[in-house]
Amino acid sequence: MNNNVLPADISRQVAELYEEMEKAYDELAHGLDFTCQGCPDNCCDSYFQHHTYTEWAYLWEGLQVLPEEKRQECIDRAKEYVGKSQEMLARDERPNIMCPINENGLCGLYLNRLMICRMHGVPSSMTRPDGQKKDFPGCFRCQEIVEGKKDIPHLNRTQMYQRLVQIEIEWLGHRKSILPKLNMTIAEMIVKGRPSFSYLGI
Repeated sequence: MNNNVLPADISRQVAELYEEMEKAYDELAHGLDFTCQGCPDNCCDSYFQHHTYTEWAYLWEGLQVLPEEKRQECIDRAKEYVGKSQEMLARDERPNIMCPINENGLCGLYLNRLMICRMHGVPSSMTRPDGQKKDFPGCFRCQEIVEGKKDIPHLNRTQMYQRLVQIEIEWLGHRKSILPKLNMTIAEMIVKGRPSFSYLGI
């Protein structure tokens, strides 16, 4: 099976961006004396939705490296996740289901995990294209650590998101303007298969 879902240069740029994210996260976490070790919770059951075709493709590059049996297990769990989450959303409940690529409490595709999976936990902020600033307090454990402290440092996601968008534009080119907006969970990305644009006729 061909594992190159993305052009080699685009895949390399994503890997480099993810490495920058990891370094920024680790530096801030270290400064806050924050670690996930021993946490009674697992953030992999958070309901995250993702918005770029590039990350969808990069996720599938990781999936295709897995042994066929292990990949099929992920697909089966993803199908179950999608079914359960749709039922919960229909009841106006926010899904709280373990991610289908989680293995024994840990990410089974750690090197290919998506941006929000890398950023979640520490306090962070971002400025949207419309100029609106959004702040994220971090997970409950990190909030406990910084409670009562002043001038809490935040990880600024803005430039990282902008860089991801630029990579997306570089890869998709004119297709970006005609593709539907993406709003999918990891489970949905797995169930739908690797991204394909053949239906566009281009």
